[in-house]
Amino acid sequence: MELSILPILFGLTAAAVLVWALMSKRATENRMEDPDAPKSTLAEDAPNR
Repeated sequence: MELSILPILFGLTAAAVLVWALMSKRATENRMEDPDAPKSTLAEDAPNR
């Protein structure tokens, strides 16, 4: 009984990680396309703060 739940838990976890990664990728791509987005403080040409 306990062994049959492990593949289900693995599948749900893998699906959740995949969805999170795709959402993060989309947000990053949208931010890269936005010319008004603030630059990262790690960027070479970012303003000093």
